[in-house]
Amino acid sequence: MNPAYLLRAENISKSFPGVKALDNVQLHVEKGKVHAVMGENGAGKSTLMKILIGMYAPDAGQIIYKEQPIAFKSVHDALKAGFSMIHQELLPFPELSVAENIFMGNEPTTIIPGWINRKKRNGDAQLLVDQLGLQINVTRRMKTLSIAEMQMVEIAKALSNKAALIIMDEPTSAISDRETAVLFDMIRDLKQQGIAIIYISHKMDEILGIADTISVMRDGKYIATHPVGAINKEGLISLIVGRELNTIFEKRNIIPGAVALSVKDLTGAKFRDISFSVRRGEILGIAGLMGAGRTEIVNAIFGLDRLYKGTIAVKGKPVTIRSPKDAIRYGIGLITEDRKSTGLVLSATVKHNITLAALKSCCNGPFIEMQKERGIAEQQMQRFAIKTPSVNQVVNFLSGGNQQKIVLAKVLLNDPDIIILDEPTRGIDIGAKTEIYRLMNGLAAKGKAIIMISSELPEILGMSDRILVVHNGMIKAELNGAEATQEKIMQYAMM
Repeated sequence: MNPAYLLRAENISKSFPGVKALDNVQLHVEKGKVHAVMGENGAGKSTLMKILIGMYAPDAGQIIYKEQPIAFKSVHDALKAGFSMIHQELLPFPELSVAENIFMGNEPTTIIPGWINRKKRNGDAQLLVDQLGLQINVTRRMKTLSIAEMQMVEIAKALSNKAALIIMDEPTSAISDRETAVLFDMIRDLKQQGIAIIYISHKMDEILGIADTISVMRDGKYIATHPVGAINKEGLISLIVGRELNTIFEKRNIIPGAVALSVKDLTGAKFRDISFSVRRGEILGIAGLMGAGRTEIVNAIFGLDRLYKGTIAVKGKPVTIRSPKDAIRYGIGLITEDRKSTGLVLSATVKHNITLAALKSCCNGPFIEMQKERGIAEQQMQRFAIKTPSVNQVVNFLSGGNQQKIVLAKVLLNDPDIIILDEPTRGIDIGAKTEIYRLMNGLAAKGKAIIMISSELPEILGMSDRILVVHNGMIKAELNGAEATQEKIMQYAMM
């Protein structure tokens, strides 16, 4: 085995209820090198990184660090061993100083136990930021820094822990090209010091410009590793998306009807100048990478997020939507991205979850008619083939597929004409996916207009009549079903 390897993850497997997140994955990282890890959303990259830094324990496999087997019981253990991770979503303490953020949990103390040596802390912090070439006074509060400066402070924090391995998760997702260039200069300096970097990104040009080695993951499995000079962009895309469409997608012969929903020049906090329409009987797919702004667009249409400007029209008539209540009144339904946090009340029963958004149909004046509510819930259970012992079963104890079907049953109880599905099959098994695809096709056949967001390219290609590709809060392409390919979508999503 190459003695230059600082870290070897061998045959790592990890399962969660109903999902095999990692299946026999390997990763070999050399000292003083940048090792990029690429893959679609859901490929298992984050799970592997969380195992490396002690957040999860693997079900099988071994991690060898500096030629010794290790088994971290916590993130603190990983930090002590020289592992550090800069997360995509930075979580600074905004009211505290730069120095306090750098040494949080690792403060130098005076001879009196428990007393922080502020002078040494500030001095050591200033040396670290100076070493990184930052023009920052470490007594400044974190909230006064730019995102890029905060990212650099995170690197200083990693160095304060004497990190030998730094994991960077989408480090350029919120910074400009100029700031990215500064970051890359720092990465090159870190390499000169012998520090290894695992770099996670969807941006092809960045990866090809900064990485020494690239590993690709797909569906929780290890696919391949190549030196950066041995593979081009097209070859990399093929490795990332190299799945064949399977037969669970039923092709439809559609004749779209009238325009059901149109939006023009929508602009919000995470998107701008969004214009599109969807017709009755049509499934419009929205593709793009995580953080591209897809969810924020549909949340704004549904009244969950604020719109800065733009117009929304339902069946050709302009409407004002300030809340989900307005959207429901205009015949719009939304199946949210995260069923557990925003789609369901996990501690409530199947019955209460199904009827929650349509309680008027179960009420006599201000009172709920229990028998009527039960009857409506049982009808929806039968319609959506929800497998549960009874309508009084607590939702938290059901499988992911049945939970997702309850969300669909709840939203569709209002019989919306425009149905928005955000990641409708995330985290569910293939059988439940097939049922949801059939349901979507059936709704489209009845003249419903459907918008589907998905990070799974086979799903986008298999279900959509037209596809919008979103990148950095803007629509970069509109493709019809016949011309769309996985490679084309990825090229537009990463441009």
